Amino acid sequence: MKNSPLSHFLSPILPRFLAVFLAAFIVPIICAPISAIAAESAGGSQFNLDMMTSTYAIAALLIFIVAYVLVMVEEFTHLKKSKPVIIAAGLIWILVALAAGVAGQEPQAANAAFRHVFLEFAELFIFLLVAMTYINSMTERNVFEALRAWLVTRNFNYHKIFWITGILAFFLSPIADNLTTALFMCAVVMAVGAGNQRFIVLGCINIVVAANAGGAFSPFGDITTLMVWQKGVLSFFEFFPIFIPAAVSYLIPAILMYFAIPAGQPKTSDEAVIMKVGAKRVILLFLLTIAFTVSSHQLFHMPPAFGMMTGFGVLAFFGFYLTRLGQKTANPEMQFDIFAKVARAEWDTLFFFYGVLICVAGLAAFGYLAAASQIMYVDLGATTANVLVGILSAIVDNIPVMFAVLTMFPAMDGGQWLLVTLTAGIGGSLLSIGSAAGVAVMGQARGIYTFFSHLRWSWAIALGYAAGIYTHFLVNRDLFDGISLTLH
Repeated sequence: MKNSPLSHFLSPILPRFLAVFLAAFIVPIICAPISAIAAESAGGSQFNLDMMTSTYAIAALLIFIVAYVLVMVEEFTHLKKSKPVIIAAGLIWILVALAAGVAGQEPQAANAAFRHVFLEFAELFIFLLVAMTYINSMTERNVFEALRAWLVTRNFNYHKIFWITGILAFFLSPIADNLTTALFMCAVVMAVGAGNQRFIVLGCINIVVAANAGGAFSPFGDITTLMVWQKGVLSFFEFFPIFIPAAVSYLIPAILMYFAIPAGQPKTSDEAVIMKVGAKRVILLFLLTIAFTVSSHQLFHMPPAFGMMTGFGVLAFFGFYLTRLGQKTANPEMQFDIFAKVARAEWDTLFFFYGVLICVAGLAAFGYLAAASQIMYVDLGATTANVLVGILSAIVDNIPVMFAVLTMFPAMDGGQWLLVTLTAGIGGSLLSIGSAAGVAVMGQARGIYTFFSHLRWSWAIALGYAAGIYTHFLVNRDLFDGISLTLH
């Protein structure tokens, strides 16, 4: 039966309406748990103006909603997602400063709160920048082109490549973290599927879901799990019981998307792709950087940014060595400018994180955290609250949401802490903007993998999300203190 004129009209409108609905009606709820990012004041107490119903707070909330709607419609406006949230961040914190004066706060209170959240962003910024620089370096050394050529010469069709890249992402993520894994595998998918936009979209969604699921059961597979580990809530080996639930949450949407993969295979080519001099050593340096980051955190309690920046310095020194060697041997391919790789980082993605974190911290300063803690973990109960954490992670980002939960530090058993770790990880896959991996891949595959292309498959990811939670209760029921499957 042919589509009616009404369906032709609604088809492009419904996704936009859903995005606006999410922003307008759910954002007021999510601001509360994210408020943990709002810093502690100099006196050691949380900076909380307790002015949620004031004109300042309402104005700040409206500014955030408008900015986030602009982020969601980037596909149509072509306005880079970082621009509206950066402006919104500035406006919101002006309102915070004005409200602090009205509330009789010390002049330095808002300043201290802003500095605290800016430090949170700075550590994330450094981690992402170094990871992107390594990815750009491996791209320039033809690492991904060589992998693409290997896949093509094996005569794998699109269906096999879909599974290979997804499974690799799932098992690499616990080692190299979900963001780095997503960037790496996205580069492979874009190289292999060049010219086939449908495959690239499905391949990118598959990678984001796989990387987030794989990162959920490892202490250093995601920044959120690293935070839980560092807090001492769970020991290193206590994360692994959620391996099976994480695998289920990935496999269900992957199987559903598999049937939408286009038939055929990439064009074969006899052209041999040779990696440039130093490519294997760049890969080795990257792996050593990850290992050093993890070990320095475990042994010396240094933040991840410390290890990544040290690895950046080593890469820069190796680039200097390559360049000098290339000059002596008159080999132009050995020229390696580390700052050229830095310049190619996804700056829009990095500044988007700045805008979002600063915005929600400003909203939190108006007093949403206390209300959220009472509503989520007292009135609703831990199970319902932890399921909601995953949904909230999809809308804003799982990093600040998990930071908020750890700051609230509700009384929960090991099963519930594993549940919130699982939901924060896999819940971020429900929307493309819900995780660092999704946002980074959006930047890398700009114009192809977008918010709305991901949204079309959110229903399948949601099925995997629900199945993963159910599986956790099923296989890890001994970790719960009398908690049933019924949400309460």
